[in-house]
Amino acid sequence: MILINSVLGNVADPDWARRLCSVEMDLIEIDQWEAQKSRFRKTTTKGAEVAVSLDRHTHIRDGDILLWNAQALSALVARIELREVMIVHLDDLMNVAPGIAMRTCVELGHAMGNQHWPALVKDNRVYVPLTVDRKVMASVMNTHRFERIRFEFVPGREVVPYLAPHESRRLFGGAEGPVHSHTHEHDAEAEAIPTRTGSARDHRE
Repeated sequence: MILINSVLGNVADPDWARRLCSVEMDLIEIDQWEAQKSRFRKTTTKGAEVAVSLDRHTHIRDGDILLWNAQALSALVARIELREVMIVHLDDLMNVAPGIAMRTCVELGHAMGNQHWPALVKDNRVYVPLTVDRKVMASVMNTHRFERIRFEFVPGREVVPYLAPHESRRLFGGAEGPVHSHTHEHDAEAEAIPTRTGSARDHRE
């Protein structure tokens, strides 16, 4: 059993990135809920038994380096799988009468509130981390048939680069690791988030 009681660094750090470019790397794969714990046991992808025991209120982030052996040129790195995010697009509401847009936004907020879904509003988009199965969330959205609103499900890793650090923490609870945002607080480049899932739905009346 390998005991880990501290985090040595993160692969996003340029110095560590240079050191790790040609080493034998083992991974400890955890979900974002496990990442919030300071103590847990896990088996690495190469079969090593690991016991993590960090200081209280210290949590593992994606890309954290947990072990480093300079002589053997080996490292153990944490990989955290972030949950999917539902993106609700509101841009089409800019083309309707203000009264219709206001009514639709109120109805959307009411529906999400009834489901107790946490949400982050940025520019003309609403980001909702999946707290239930995506089929359930899609069913709720389809049932309401919100006017001129479309939605899609996107992997969490695709969303992170377009959010400010505090926004990312709201969606993922700090498990996302160092955030290299392409935007600032009021940057409109969030419009460039790639759509790869092909599950966007357009609801019009």
